[in-house]
Amino acid sequence: MVDVMMEKAPEKVMWAEKMVYERPAALSDIPTHYCPGCTHGLIHKLIGEVIDELGIRQRTISVSPVGCAVFMYDYFDVDGAEAAHGRAPAMATGIKRVQPDNIVFTYQGDGDMASIGMAEIIWAATRGENITVFFVNNAIYGMTGGQMAPTSLPGQVTGSSPNGRDVEMTGMPIRMAELLAGLPGASYVVRRSVHNIQTIKQAKKAIRTAFQVQMAGAGFALVELLSSCPTNWKMTAADSLTWIKENMVPYYPLGDYKVADVVKTLNNRGK
Repeated sequence: MVDVMMEKAPEKVMWAEKMVYERPAALSDIPTHYCPGCTHGLIHKLIGEVIDELGIRQRTISVSPVGCAVFMYDYFDVDGAEAAHGRAPAMATGIKRVQPDNIVFTYQGDGDMASIGMAEIIWAATRGENITVFFVNNAIYGMTGGQMAPTSLPGQVTGSSPNGRDVEMTGMPIRMAELLAGLPGASYVVRRSVHNIQTIKQAKKAIRTAFQVQMAGAGFALVELLSSCPTNWKMTAADSLTWIKENMVPYYPLGDYKVADVVKTLNNRGK
């Protein structure tokens, strides 16, 4: 057991952290609807492990998106709410403001956040809402059949761009981490991936930090996660992980895009 303490004037925030090496209690013991090889399930597992390790399951509230993760409230054994398409940050804002002692997180895909929900995420970050956001970027609309998303890569073939994304017609893909990192209310904005063991470990550390930022009252935190969609990419699960590394990572570089001084202080106390 590793005890970690953070200070939030005028009170102190404390939690105990214990590594989880089994199915997280924060996840319901039921099968999911995700396609074979999809990394949504892996990301759920990482979030569930961190919730258990931080001991916050009884006071965590999830906000589900419209998209592939629309049934997320069934998969996490925590209180949950379902938002209208793109409105998860707005709903999370309301929940957190009326229940400030609870831990509130949203889980959104690229269509939900970077298209119809762009205004909501921009203003939540600008205001510095004390919520945690997990943004799953698989560069395509997954649930609706594989159309081009705001994050689809230049030249990427999708259901609505059969000849590849034409950037002269549609513009360049949106880099959400870079965009949100420039907003004044954001405290922690990073991009990670889940295409191999090393990146999975890095992703889990970022997920933990994003929750800890909220626990300390330090403001808006977002973790972007590069994820696979083998069904709509029309490739095997193994090839889809390689495709993330060879195609997505060069355009969406992994790294920390904003780590406010308060977050650096919290991380130093956790060492």
